[in-house]
Amino acid sequence: MMIYTYPPLIPGILKQRYKRFLADIELESGEIITAHCANTGPMIGVCTVGSRVYVSKSYNPTRKLAYSWEMIEVNNTWVGINTALPNKVIKLALEKQCLPDLVGQYTQIRSEVPYGVAKKSRIDFLLTQEKGESPIYLEVKNTTLSQGEIALFPDTVTSRGQKHLKELMALLPEANPIMLYFINRGDCGFFAPGNEFDPTYGELFQEAIEKGVKVLPCRFDVTPEGISYLGLASLSLW
Repeated sequence: MMIYTYPPLIPGILKQRYKRFLADIELESGEIITAHCANTGPMIGVCTVGSRVYVSKSYNPTRKLAYSWEMIEVNNTWVGINTALPNKVIKLALEKQCLPDLVGQYTQIRSEVPYGVAKKSRIDFLLTQEKGESPIYLEVKNTTLSQGEIALFPDTVTSRGQKHLKELMALLPEANPIMLYFINRGDCGFFAPGNEFDPTYGELFQEAIEKGVKVLPCRFDVTPEGISYLGLASLSLW
């Protein structure tokens, strides 16, 4: 089921990615444009120079960069690059009640709700029902790194990610915390924590599961037309 439809996209070839936020891309016309790169992480395996990419174009005159880098082709698979999209896609999926593991468990969806120590953090989605059942706190993590058919998160040390796992654990047992990994590519049937990139995160991940935090490694198929939900990846704890 397609959840999100892209606006008309423009094909090109990646020339370089630099300063985290910028990517130079050669369009089919031969023009080289600079596109905004929303993914500020290391992008291991998903920023190879010479790869096919797609960009979108905004006609908002106030934008500094008109183009946004949307996806890249890796081993004949399109991988989503725009990290602004996962939360948008998940919100659409929640509104359509098309995530099987959550269907019927909420009637209200709220975004960016303060929680945690001194309410200094914001949960991506707070799902509640009118009947008074325990609320669902849903955190979303974009995932693009893979080793073979295994998607991995994180791809670098993430103190923010560690904090989110701790805060989800602290919600138990009064609430139902969920960590949703948005696997932004359709070629990974398995998911595992990226222990070699952040051992502390891996330890917290294991602890969170043992304490009752639910993990949903959600697979998505990315194409120039749109993004479709494929179901859950199998959890692989190494």
